[in-house]
Amino acid sequence: MKKVIIFLVVIIGIFAAIAVVTTMQQNQAAEGNPYNKADLEPATIDQLDDPNYQNLILPDELQTKLENEEDVTVYFYSPTCSHCQATTPIVAPMAEDMGIDLLQYNVLEFEQAWNQFNIEGTPTIIHFEDGQETARIVSSQPAETFEAWFNENVK
Repeated sequence: MKKVIIFLVVIIGIFAAIAVVTTMQQNQAAEGNPYNKADLEPATIDQLDDPNYQNLILPDELQTKLENEEDVTVYFYSPTCSHCQATTPIVAPMAEDMGIDLLQYNVLEFEQAWNQFNIEGTPTIIHFEDGQETARIVSSQPAETFEAWFNENVK
């Protein structure tokens, strides 16, 4: 019976050590992140070095732009969304090539966007003019559809 108890204590200790190490690694990866948050979702941490996810905007920054009645185009995405994972490598380089400043808003980290901007699904791109929404495109689309949308609504 003593051997079983010792074995269980060792197993529990190993799992506890793994949990502590994993948490420490995630915290190290999240240090100095562009989200200004101490704790990030693992999917967000995985994207920190991805070149397609570098033009980020935080909620306060977006709110300031809208209050200042600036024109802004925002890509609302979630790192866990398979449609976003397929769409971002299309729209991020396309916007850059077209000279569009496509700001990226992570709705996994900042969930208030769902209600604030009436986001029903991701990906969603919204163009604002004078601080007001003027155009929206939702869901994964062919590259030609995004290009046409950008040309019609943003340029």
